[in-house]
Amino acid sequence: MIGGELDRMAMAVLQPGFEGTEPPAWLRRALAEGLGGVILFARNITRNVARDVTRNVVPDVTRNAVRDAAGDADAVGGTAALVAELRRERPDVVVAVDEEGGAVTRLEAATGSSWPGNMALGVAGDESLTRRVARQIGRMVAAAGITLDYAPVVDVNADPRNPVIGVRSFGSDPEEVARHGVAWIEGLQSAGVAACAKHFPGHGDTVTDSHLALPAVRASREVIERRDLPPFRAAIAAGVRAVMCGHLLVPAVDELPATLSRAVLTGLLREELGFDGLAVTDAIEMRAVAALHEPGEIAVRALAAGADAICVGVSSARGESVYALRDAITRAVREGRLAEERLAEAAGRVRDLAAWYDAQAEARAAAARDADEGLGLAAATAALRATPAEQAAPPLTKAPLVVHLAARPSQAVGRATPLKLGQAIEEILPGTVTAEVHDDGRLPDLSETARPLVIAVHDAVRHAWMRRLLDDALRARPDAVVVETGVPGPPAGRLYLATHGNSTASARAAARRLTGTV
Repeated sequence: MIGGELDRMAMAVLQPGFEGTEPPAWLRRALAEGLGGVILFARNITRNVARDVTRNVVPDVTRNAVRDAAGDADAVGGTAALVAELRRERPDVVVAVDEEGGAVTRLEAATGSSWPGNMALGVAGDESLTRRVARQIGRMVAAAGITLDYAPVVDVNADPRNPVIGVRSFGSDPEEVARHGVAWIEGLQSAGVAACAKHFPGHGDTVTDSHLALPAVRASREVIERRDLPPFRAAIAAGVRAVMCGHLLVPAVDELPATLSRAVLTGLLREELGFDGLAVTDAIEMRAVAALHEPGEIAVRALAAGADAICVGVSSARGESVYALRDAITRAVREGRLAEERLAEAAGRVRDLAAWYDAQAEARAAAARDADEGLGLAAATAALRATPAEQAAPPLTKAPLVVHLAARPSQAVGRATPLKLGQAIEEILPGTVTAEVHDDGRLPDLSETARPLVIAVHDAVRHAWMRRLLDDALRARPDAVVVETGVPGPPAGRLYLATHGNSTASARAAARRLTGTV
């Protein structure tokens, strides 16, 4: 093959991130040279909508939807302008984003998600509600001009100590996860945006964050088949357009990490489960694989194993790292380490996804007209669970002290800043005081019994320091109300309210319940 054509194929399978809210010069050049995809993060999202989003490169559906997009309309408008600039260089570029709802949001990073996350939807237990929420997320993503949403998470949260999945999962029951995963995929794709089921073959039974090290799923093949694979089978049967592999070691399948494993990506995903869409890697700078190989080697091995798109969250300031990946791929083809046919197949699947998106213009236009006002708050309210019975505790009528026992978020959450419970209560009860305590901090003075006390925790089941401080607080103030915004553990306190997520929608739902304004 001629060198220029090989270079373009190698560029087609890359999906890098970049810094800033304008496409840098290197990215414009790479798009012109065949770069197939780009991934957006919170660092790329601007809430300034002064830029013109009405030029010919922006479809009518985007111009119209930006005006009334659900979620953070300013961020959607700014992102639509950015995406328009990318498409000016390459109209069929695949633009991707992590927009899960709940804790993981990019378009609403400045305000927190308007929709509850997966565990809240699973607890609410209404698949039609899940479908409606996903359609509204799709409506927002479509208004920004984005092709591919790296959602939903269909991992079964088998271990409550999991540091990176948790409330991002629909739950611990494979059948429920499968049902809600399918509903979410149907809702999102009905809005003309491609969904991506992740993290294959299942990240739920791990206690290691793959951003930091390589997790291992030590279950038998029989357990993996019964517990982890059903949601992926259901997603594939429902027509999900993409699947993201996790940086996981699954010894029952292979001794190589899933991202680099032909047994996982070709044998299991393609041949056994029958998936023929886009297989994409998780970000290759994550330590789970970055500690094993250089970036170029990871890309080559992932492609050889069966991946079609290489996600690269961080790129060098002038794009040298992206071109180095291209060169590593073309060199591997010339050396016979990567079959040219495999690279061509991967590049073809990237083109297929772009073509699918182009064919969904009418679906995006219909979604733009389908606002579902108040849905996020209603869905978050449906997920609230209290112990003991809610009527046993009177509503707050005076501004409380709200103590947040706050663990630092995982890298998957990124820069999202959801409305905190104390802020949500203050919207209803002005004068509410909020204190935030981390693992190296101390509780504030709790002796002022005239002010009600609310203690907010997140994943207390995973943090010994949090449980210790919670016990100390309840000894000092047994009248305190405890609100768990993560995976619930054993109930604690006079009233224990679980939101099953820490989105802005969930905070407002909890505040309304605690103050009796629902």
